[in-house]
Amino acid sequence: MADHELPDCDSPAAVLAFAQEQRAAAQRAEFGVLEAALAWAAMHPAESISPQAPAAGWIFAEVAVPLGGEGTPLVAEFAPMELGAALGISTDSARALVGAAVELAHRLPRTWAQMRAGVVPVWKGRRLAQLTLRLPPEGADFVDRQLAGRVGTVGWAGIERLVDHARTVFDPEGAEKQRREAADGRRFGVHTREATHDGTVHVEGELDLADALDLDTAIRQGAEELAALGSTESLDVRRSMAAGELARRQLAFDLRAEAGIGGDGAASVVKSRQVVIHVHLSDAAISRDQAGIARVEETRSIVSTEQVRAWCSSDAQVVIKPVIDLEAHHHTDAYAVPDRLAEQTRLTQPVCAFPWCERPARRCDTDHVIAHGADGPTCSCNLAPLCRRHHRAKTHTAWTYDRTDAATYLWRSPHGLHLVKDHGETRLVTAHPPDV
Repeated sequence: MADHELPDCDSPAAVLAFAQEQRAAAQRAEFGVLEAALAWAAMHPAESISPQAPAAGWIFAEVAVPLGGEGTPLVAEFAPMELGAALGISTDSARALVGAAVELAHRLPRTWAQMRAGVVPVWKGRRLAQLTLRLPPEGADFVDRQLAGRVGTVGWAGIERLVDHARTVFDPEGAEKQRREAADGRRFGVHTREATHDGTVHVEGELDLADALDLDTAIRQGAEELAALGSTESLDVRRSMAAGELARRQLAFDLRAEAGIGGDGAASVVKSRQVVIHVHLSDAAISRDQAGIARVEETRSIVSTEQVRAWCSSDAQVVIKPVIDLEAHHHTDAYAVPDRLAEQTRLTQPVCAFPWCERPARRCDTDHVIAHGADGPTCSCNLAPLCRRHHRAKTHTAWTYDRTDAATYLWRSPHGLHLVKDHGETRLVTAHPPDV
Protein backbone atom coordinates (compact mmCIF):
# COMPACT_ATOMS: atom_id res chain seq x y z
CA MET A 1 0.00 0.00 0.00
CA ALA A 2 1.34 3.43 -0.92
CA ASP A 3 2.40 5.74 1.89
CA HIS A 4 0.27 8.82 2.52
CA GLU A 5 0.96 12.21 4.07
CA LEU A 6 -2.55 13.02 5.28
CA PRO A 7 -2.59 14.51 8.78
CA ASP A 8 -4.01 12.32 11.56
CA CYS A 9 -5.42 9.76 9.11
CA ASP A 10 -4.41 6.58 10.85
CA SER A 11 -7.80 4.85 10.57
CA PRO A 12 -10.50 4.36 7.92
CA ALA A 13 -12.87 6.65 9.83
CA ALA A 14 -10.23 9.38 9.96
CA VAL A 15 -9.64 9.15 6.21
CA LEU A 16 -13.37 9.46 5.53
CA ALA A 17 -13.67 12.45 7.86
CA PHE A 18 -10.68 14.11 6.20
CA ALA A 19 -12.16 13.56 2.73
CA GLN A 20 -15.47 15.07 3.85
CA GLU A 21 -13.70 18.12 5.27
CA GLN A 22 -11.76 18.66 2.06
CA ARG A 23 -14.88 18.29 -0.07
CA ALA A 24 -16.70 20.87 2.08
CA ALA A 25 -13.72 23.22 1.76
CA ALA A 26 -13.72 22.78 -2.01
CA GLN A 27 -17.46 23.51 -2.08
CA ARG A 28 -16.92 26.72 -0.10
CA ALA A 29 -14.11 27.73 -2.45
CA GLU A 30 -16.24 27.08 -5.54
CA PHE A 31 -19.07 29.15 -4.13
CA GLY A 32 -16.58 31.89 -3.26
CA VAL A 33 -15.55 32.09 -6.92
CA LEU A 34 -19.24 32.35 -7.87
CA GLU A 35 -19.72 35.18 -5.34
CA ALA A 36 -16.69 36.92 -6.84
CA ALA A 37 -18.26 36.62 -10.29
CA LEU A 38 -21.46 38.22 -8.95
CA ALA A 39 -19.49 41.08 -7.39
CA TRP A 40 -17.57 41.53 -10.64
CA ALA A 41 -20.83 41.83 -12.58
CA ALA A 42 -22.10 44.43 -10.09
CA MET A 43 -18.92 46.46 -10.62
CA HIS A 44 -19.44 46.47 -14.39
CA PRO A 45 -23.06 47.50 -15.03
CA ALA A 46 -24.29 49.05 -18.26
CA GLU A 47 -23.52 52.51 -16.84
CA SER A 48 -19.82 51.64 -16.57
CA ILE A 49 -19.38 51.56 -20.35
CA SER A 50 -17.55 54.60 -21.60
CA PRO A 51 -19.40 56.50 -24.34
CA GLN A 52 -17.73 56.11 -27.70
CA ALA A 53 -17.09 58.93 -30.09
CA PRO A 54 -18.85 58.45 -33.45
CA ALA A 55 -15.48 58.28 -35.19
CA ALA A 56 -14.57 55.20 -33.15
CA GLY A 57 -17.38 53.21 -34.70
CA TRP A 58 -20.23 52.59 -32.27
CA ILE A 59 -21.17 49.23 -33.83
CA PHE A 60 -17.67 47.95 -33.12
CA ALA A 61 -17.57 49.30 -29.56
CA GLU A 62 -18.54 47.70 -26.25
CA VAL A 63 -22.21 47.29 -25.38
CA ALA A 64 -24.19 46.06 -22.37
CA VAL A 65 -25.35 42.45 -22.66
CA PRO A 66 -27.74 40.17 -20.72
CA LEU A 67 -25.79 37.29 -19.21
CA GLY A 68 -28.64 36.15 -16.95
CA GLY A 69 -32.31 35.62 -17.69
CA GLU A 70 -35.03 38.23 -18.19
CA GLY A 71 -35.01 40.84 -15.43
CA THR A 72 -31.36 40.47 -14.44
CA PRO A 73 -29.07 43.53 -14.71
CA LEU A 74 -27.09 44.01 -17.90
CA VAL A 75 -23.31 43.61 -17.73
CA ALA A 76 -20.57 45.34 -19.71
CA GLU A 77 -19.74 43.04 -22.61
CA PHE A 78 -15.99 42.88 -22.11
CA ALA A 79 -16.05 42.58 -18.30
CA PRO A 80 -15.84 38.75 -18.17
CA MET A 81 -12.57 38.79 -20.14
CA GLU A 82 -10.49 40.04 -17.23
CA LEU A 83 -12.17 37.74 -14.73
CA GLY A 84 -11.48 34.81 -17.04
CA ALA A 85 -7.85 35.90 -17.40
CA ALA A 86 -7.45 35.91 -13.61
CA LEU A 87 -9.05 32.47 -13.26
CA GLY A 88 -7.22 30.88 -16.17
CA ILE A 89 -10.35 30.21 -18.24
CA SER A 90 -11.57 31.36 -21.65
CA THR A 91 -13.81 34.37 -22.18
CA ASP A 92 -16.76 32.09 -23.03
CA SER A 93 -16.29 30.15 -19.78
CA ALA A 94 -16.07 33.40 -17.83
CA ARG A 95 -19.29 34.65 -19.44
CA ALA A 96 -21.03 31.42 -18.42
CA LEU A 97 -19.71 31.79 -14.86
CA VAL A 98 -20.92 35.38 -14.53
CA GLY A 99 -24.25 34.50 -16.16
CA ALA A 100 -24.84 31.66 -13.68
CA ALA A 101 -24.01 33.90 -10.72
CA VAL A 102 -26.36 36.64 -11.90
CA GLU A 103 -29.16 34.17 -12.67
CA LEU A 104 -28.90 32.43 -9.31
CA ALA A 105 -28.61 35.55 -7.17
CA HIS A 106 -31.36 37.54 -8.89
CA ARG A 107 -33.86 34.92 -10.08
CA LEU A 108 -33.17 31.83 -7.95
CA PRO A 109 -32.45 33.36 -4.52
CA ARG A 110 -33.58 30.31 -2.51
CA THR A 111 -31.25 28.02 -4.42
CA TRP A 112 -28.50 30.61 -4.04
CA ALA A 113 -29.01 30.62 -0.25
CA GLN A 114 -28.80 26.82 -0.15
CA MET A 115 -25.57 26.93 -2.14
CA ARG A 116 -24.13 29.44 0.32
CA ALA A 117 -25.07 27.10 3.15
CA GLY A 118 -23.27 24.22 1.44
CA VAL A 119 -26.47 22.19 0.98
CA VAL A 120 -26.52 22.40 -2.82
CA PRO A 121 -23.34 21.67 -4.83
CA VAL A 122 -22.16 24.54 -6.99
CA TRP A 123 -22.20 22.38 -10.12
CA LYS A 124 -25.87 21.54 -9.59
CA GLY A 125 -26.84 25.17 -9.00
CA ARG A 126 -25.02 26.25 -12.15
CA ARG A 127 -26.73 23.56 -14.24
CA LEU A 128 -30.10 24.65 -12.88
CA ALA A 129 -29.28 28.25 -13.83
CA GLN A 130 -28.56 27.12 -17.39
CA LEU A 131 -32.02 25.53 -17.58
CA THR A 132 -33.90 28.56 -16.23
CA LEU A 133 -32.14 31.21 -18.34
CA ARG A 134 -34.90 31.16 -20.98
CA LEU A 135 -37.81 31.10 -18.53
CA PRO A 136 -39.79 34.28 -17.82
CA PRO A 137 -39.30 35.69 -14.29
CA GLU A 138 -42.51 34.03 -13.05
CA GLY A 139 -41.34 30.65 -14.33
CA ALA A 140 -37.91 30.96 -12.70
CA ASP A 141 -39.52 31.97 -9.41
CA PHE A 142 -41.89 28.97 -9.63
CA VAL A 143 -38.96 26.56 -10.09
CA ASP A 144 -37.05 28.19 -7.25
CA ARG A 145 -40.04 27.90 -4.89
CA GLN A 146 -40.77 24.30 -5.83
CA LEU A 147 -37.16 23.28 -5.21
CA ALA A 148 -36.75 25.31 -2.01
CA GLY A 149 -35.17 23.16 0.66
CA ARG A 150 -34.82 20.06 -1.53
CA VAL A 151 -32.92 20.93 -4.70
CA GLY A 152 -29.91 19.09 -3.30
CA THR A 153 -31.85 15.84 -3.07
CA VAL A 154 -34.01 15.98 -6.20
CA GLY A 155 -32.69 13.95 -9.13
CA TRP A 156 -31.68 15.74 -12.29
CA ALA A 157 -34.45 14.18 -14.37
CA GLY A 158 -37.00 15.53 -11.89
CA ILE A 159 -35.49 19.01 -12.11
CA GLU A 160 -35.66 18.97 -15.90
CA ARG A 161 -39.32 17.90 -15.78
CA LEU A 162 -40.08 20.73 -13.36
CA VAL A 163 -38.43 23.30 -15.63
CA ASP A 164 -40.33 21.93 -18.64
CA HIS A 165 -43.58 22.23 -16.65
CA ALA A 166 -42.77 25.84 -15.75
CA ARG A 167 -42.05 26.65 -19.39
CA THR A 168 -45.37 25.17 -20.49
CA VAL A 169 -47.37 27.05 -17.83
CA PHE A 170 -45.63 30.42 -17.84
CA ASP A 171 -44.33 30.60 -21.41
CA PRO A 172 -46.53 28.50 -23.70
CA GLU A 173 -45.23 30.20 -26.84
CA GLY A 174 -41.67 29.55 -25.79
CA ALA A 175 -42.55 25.94 -24.98
CA GLU A 176 -43.97 25.44 -28.46
CA LYS A 177 -40.90 27.04 -30.01
CA GLN A 178 -38.64 24.74 -28.01
CA ARG A 179 -40.74 21.75 -29.05
CA ARG A 180 -40.18 22.65 -32.69
CA GLU A 181 -36.48 23.14 -32.05
CA ALA A 182 -36.30 19.76 -30.32
CA ALA A 183 -38.04 18.15 -33.29
CA ASP A 184 -35.31 19.62 -35.43
CA GLY A 185 -32.56 18.45 -33.12
CA ARG A 186 -31.04 16.21 -35.73
CA ARG A 187 -27.30 16.55 -36.12
CA PHE A 188 -24.33 14.92 -37.73
CA GLY A 189 -20.87 15.52 -36.33
CA VAL A 190 -17.49 14.80 -37.87
CA HIS A 191 -15.00 15.52 -35.09
CA THR A 192 -11.99 16.58 -37.13
CA ARG A 193 -10.53 18.49 -34.19
CA GLU A 194 -10.06 15.17 -32.41
CA ALA A 195 -8.13 13.47 -35.19
CA THR A 196 -5.74 10.79 -33.98
CA HIS A 197 -2.12 10.35 -34.98
CA ASP A 198 -3.27 7.53 -37.28
CA GLY A 199 -5.47 9.94 -39.21
CA THR A 200 -8.88 8.70 -38.03
CA VAL A 201 -11.74 10.74 -36.55
CA HIS A 202 -14.95 9.99 -34.67
CA VAL A 203 -18.27 10.51 -36.48
CA GLU A 204 -21.66 10.49 -34.72
CA GLY A 205 -25.10 11.95 -35.19
CA GLU A 206 -28.85 11.76 -34.80
CA LEU A 207 -30.85 11.37 -38.01
CA ASP A 208 -34.42 11.06 -39.12
CA LEU A 209 -35.28 7.35 -39.31
CA ALA A 210 -35.86 7.42 -43.07
CA ASP A 211 -32.58 9.22 -43.67
CA ALA A 212 -30.77 6.79 -41.37
CA LEU A 213 -32.13 3.78 -43.24
CA ASP A 214 -31.08 5.24 -46.59
CA LEU A 215 -27.62 6.06 -45.27
CA ASP A 216 -27.19 2.58 -43.83
CA THR A 217 -28.30 1.01 -47.11
CA ALA A 218 -25.87 3.13 -49.13
CA ILE A 219 -22.96 2.33 -46.81
CA ARG A 220 -23.84 -1.37 -46.76
CA GLN A 221 -23.95 -1.49 -50.55
CA GLY A 222 -20.65 0.38 -50.72
CA ALA A 223 -19.03 -2.11 -48.36
CA GLU A 224 -20.34 -4.98 -50.49
CA GLU A 225 -18.94 -3.36 -53.65
CA LEU A 226 -15.51 -3.01 -52.03
CA ALA A 227 -15.58 -6.70 -51.09
CA ALA A 228 -16.57 -7.62 -54.65
CA LEU A 229 -13.64 -5.58 -55.95
CA GLY A 230 -11.27 -7.63 -53.82
CA SER A 231 -10.97 -5.71 -50.56
CA THR A 232 -9.92 -7.99 -47.72
CA GLU A 233 -10.60 -5.48 -44.94
CA SER A 234 -13.09 -6.27 -42.20
CA LEU A 235 -16.74 -5.30 -42.60
CA ASP A 236 -16.38 -2.37 -40.20
CA VAL A 237 -13.37 -1.02 -42.08
CA ARG A 238 -15.12 -1.43 -45.43
CA ARG A 239 -18.17 0.43 -44.07
CA SER A 240 -15.96 3.32 -43.01
CA MET A 241 -14.27 3.34 -46.42
CA ALA A 242 -17.69 3.28 -48.08
CA ALA A 243 -18.72 6.37 -46.15
CA GLY A 244 -15.70 8.21 -47.55
CA GLU A 245 -16.49 7.03 -51.07
CA LEU A 246 -20.08 8.17 -50.62
CA ALA A 247 -18.84 11.63 -49.64
CA ARG A 248 -16.49 11.89 -52.61
CA ARG A 249 -19.29 10.91 -55.01
CA GLN A 250 -21.51 13.57 -53.48
CA LEU A 251 -18.84 16.23 -53.99
CA ALA A 252 -19.14 15.62 -57.73
CA PHE A 253 -22.75 16.88 -57.76
CA ASP A 254 -24.18 20.35 -57.32
CA LEU A 255 -27.48 20.01 -55.47
CA ARG A 256 -28.26 23.64 -56.23
CA ALA A 257 -28.42 23.01 -59.96
CA GLU A 258 -31.92 22.62 -61.31
CA ALA A 259 -32.32 18.87 -61.86
CA GLY A 260 -28.72 18.74 -63.10
CA ILE A 261 -29.79 19.65 -66.64
CA GLY A 262 -28.06 22.25 -68.77
CA GLY A 263 -29.81 24.69 -71.07
CA ASP A 264 -29.43 22.42 -74.11
CA GLY A 265 -31.00 19.45 -72.36
CA ALA A 266 -27.68 17.78 -71.66
CA ALA A 267 -26.49 17.00 -68.17
CA SER A 268 -24.59 19.98 -66.84
CA VAL A 269 -20.94 19.54 -65.99
CA VAL A 270 -20.27 20.79 -62.49
CA LYS A 271 -16.88 21.29 -60.99
CA SER A 272 -16.55 19.20 -57.86
CA ARG A 273 -16.33 20.95 -54.54
CA GLN A 274 -12.95 21.23 -52.90
CA VAL A 275 -12.02 20.09 -49.42
CA VAL A 276 -8.94 22.02 -48.38
CA ILE A 277 -6.58 21.02 -45.61
CA HIS A 278 -3.27 22.67 -44.81
CA VAL A 279 -0.59 20.09 -44.07
CA HIS A 280 2.88 21.18 -42.96
CA LEU A 281 5.73 18.84 -43.88
CA SER A 282 9.47 18.99 -43.45
CA ASP A 283 11.98 17.92 -46.10
CA ALA A 284 12.63 14.73 -44.14
CA ALA A 285 8.92 13.96 -43.97
CA ILE A 286 8.54 14.31 -47.73
CA SER A 287 11.24 11.73 -48.40
CA ARG A 288 9.92 8.26 -49.10
CA ASP A 289 13.01 6.73 -47.51
CA GLN A 290 11.92 7.41 -43.95
CA ALA A 291 8.77 7.78 -41.90
CA GLY A 292 7.82 11.19 -40.65
CA ILE A 293 5.03 13.24 -39.22
CA ALA A 294 2.89 16.06 -40.55
CA ARG A 295 0.86 18.73 -38.81
CA VAL A 296 -2.71 19.32 -40.00
CA GLU A 297 -3.44 22.98 -39.41
CA GLU A 298 -7.27 22.79 -39.39
CA THR A 299 -7.39 20.14 -36.66
CA ARG A 300 -4.12 20.98 -34.89
CA SER A 301 -3.35 17.28 -34.92
CA ILE A 302 -0.33 15.21 -35.89
CA VAL A 303 -0.63 12.47 -38.52
CA SER A 304 1.88 10.20 -40.17
CA THR A 305 3.30 11.00 -43.58
CA GLU A 306 1.96 7.67 -44.80
CA GLN A 307 -1.53 8.94 -44.03
CA VAL A 308 -0.85 12.14 -45.99
CA ARG A 309 0.32 10.06 -48.97
CA ALA A 310 -2.91 8.05 -48.76
CA TRP A 311 -4.94 11.27 -48.85
CA CYS A 312 -2.99 12.49 -51.88
CA SER A 313 -4.38 9.80 -54.13
CA SER A 314 -4.56 10.05 -57.90
CA ASP A 315 -7.98 11.76 -57.81
CA ALA A 316 -6.93 14.41 -55.32
CA GLN A 317 -5.81 17.90 -56.30
CA VAL A 318 -2.61 18.73 -54.44
CA VAL A 319 -1.41 22.33 -54.29
CA ILE A 320 2.13 22.90 -53.08
CA LYS A 321 2.78 26.40 -51.83
CA PRO A 322 6.22 27.90 -51.38
CA VAL A 323 7.66 27.82 -47.90
CA ILE A 324 7.22 31.05 -45.98
CA ASP A 325 10.25 31.98 -43.91
CA LEU A 326 8.78 32.75 -40.50
CA GLU A 327 11.99 34.55 -39.50
CA ALA A 328 11.92 36.93 -42.47
CA HIS A 329 10.77 40.51 -41.94
CA HIS A 330 8.19 41.90 -44.37
CA HIS A 331 6.94 45.47 -44.47
CA THR A 332 4.47 47.60 -46.36
CA ASP A 333 3.54 51.26 -46.03
CA ALA A 334 -0.17 50.51 -46.50
CA TYR A 335 -2.66 49.81 -43.71
CA ALA A 336 -4.05 46.73 -45.49
CA VAL A 337 -2.10 43.56 -44.72
CA PRO A 338 -0.87 41.71 -47.85
CA ASP A 339 -1.78 38.03 -48.13
CA ARG A 340 1.80 36.80 -47.70
CA LEU A 341 2.27 38.86 -44.53
CA ALA A 342 -1.10 37.71 -43.14
CA GLU A 343 -0.15 34.08 -43.88
CA GLN A 344 3.18 34.52 -42.10
CA THR A 345 1.33 35.91 -39.06
CA ARG A 346 -1.12 32.97 -38.98
CA LEU A 347 1.65 30.39 -39.27
CA THR A 348 3.72 32.03 -36.55
CA GLN A 349 0.79 32.20 -34.12
CA PRO A 350 -1.81 29.52 -35.06
CA VAL A 351 -4.49 30.72 -32.57
CA CYS A 352 -5.79 34.05 -31.28
CA ALA A 353 -3.05 35.89 -29.39
CA PHE A 354 -5.39 36.77 -26.48
CA PRO A 355 -4.85 34.86 -23.21
CA TRP A 356 -6.63 31.49 -23.02
CA CYS A 357 -8.33 31.94 -26.42
CA GLU A 358 -8.09 28.98 -28.81
CA ARG A 359 -9.85 30.36 -31.89
CA PRO A 360 -7.83 29.36 -35.00
CA ALA A 361 -5.81 32.19 -36.50
CA ARG A 362 -7.40 31.63 -39.92
CA ARG A 363 -10.71 32.77 -38.38
CA CYS A 364 -9.16 35.84 -36.72
CA ASP A 365 -8.46 39.43 -37.72
CA THR A 366 -4.85 40.43 -38.36
CA ASP A 367 -4.30 43.14 -35.77
CA HIS A 368 -1.70 45.89 -35.62
CA VAL A 369 -0.22 45.48 -32.12
CA ILE A 370 0.66 49.16 -32.16
CA ALA A 371 -2.30 50.75 -33.90
CA HIS A 372 -1.62 51.92 -37.46
CA GLY A 373 -3.16 55.26 -36.53
CA ALA A 374 -0.53 55.60 -33.78
CA ASP A 375 2.29 55.11 -36.32
CA GLY A 376 2.32 51.35 -35.90
CA PRO A 377 3.89 49.78 -39.00
CA THR A 378 2.33 47.06 -41.14
CA CYS A 379 5.17 44.60 -40.76
CA SER A 380 6.05 41.16 -39.46
CA CYS A 381 6.97 42.40 -35.99
CA ASN A 382 3.77 44.40 -35.42
CA LEU A 383 1.01 41.97 -36.41
CA ALA A 384 -0.89 39.33 -34.46
CA PRO A 385 -4.09 37.29 -34.96
CA LEU A 386 -6.97 38.41 -32.73
CA CYS A 387 -10.49 37.03 -32.91
CA ARG A 388 -13.13 39.69 -33.47
CA ARG A 389 -14.28 39.82 -29.83
CA HIS A 390 -10.79 40.27 -28.40
CA HIS A 391 -9.83 42.63 -31.22
CA ARG A 392 -12.75 44.85 -30.19
CA ALA A 393 -11.75 44.68 -26.52
CA LYS A 394 -8.18 45.67 -27.32
CA THR A 395 -9.41 48.56 -29.47
CA HIS A 396 -12.03 49.99 -27.13
CA THR A 397 -10.91 49.17 -23.58
CA ALA A 398 -7.74 49.39 -21.48
CA TRP A 399 -6.48 45.95 -22.57
CA THR A 400 -2.99 46.41 -24.10
CA TYR A 401 -0.29 44.08 -25.27
CA ASP A 402 3.21 43.93 -26.71
CA ARG A 403 4.73 41.38 -29.00
CA THR A 404 7.99 40.40 -27.31
CA ASP A 405 8.93 37.57 -29.66
CA ALA A 406 7.69 35.94 -32.86
CA ALA A 407 4.93 34.10 -30.98
CA THR A 408 5.10 35.65 -27.51
CA TYR A 409 2.76 38.37 -26.28
CA LEU A 410 2.70 40.26 -22.98
CA TRP A 411 -0.82 41.39 -22.05
CA ARG A 412 -1.92 43.94 -19.44
CA SER A 413 -5.52 43.91 -18.28
CA PRO A 414 -7.48 47.05 -17.32
CA HIS A 415 -6.87 46.36 -13.60
CA GLY A 416 -3.22 45.41 -13.81
CA LEU A 417 -3.05 41.67 -14.48
CA HIS A 418 0.00 40.72 -16.53
CA LEU A 419 -0.21 37.59 -18.67
CA VAL A 420 2.09 36.03 -21.22
CA LYS A 421 0.87 33.98 -24.16
CA ASP A 422 3.85 32.08 -25.48
CA HIS A 423 3.34 29.81 -28.52
CA GLY A 424 -0.32 29.31 -27.61
CA GLU A 425 0.27 28.68 -23.89
CA THR A 426 -0.93 31.28 -21.36
CA ARG A 427 0.45 31.96 -17.91
CA LEU A 428 -0.03 34.68 -15.29
CA VAL A 429 3.08 36.76 -14.69
CA THR A 430 1.64 38.38 -11.55
CA ALA A 431 -0.46 36.22 -9.25
CA HIS A 432 -2.34 39.27 -7.98
CA PRO A 433 -3.01 42.58 -9.72
CA PRO A 434 -1.69 45.75 -8.08
CA ASP A 435 -4.09 47.67 -5.86
CA VAL A 436 -5.32 50.27 -8.32
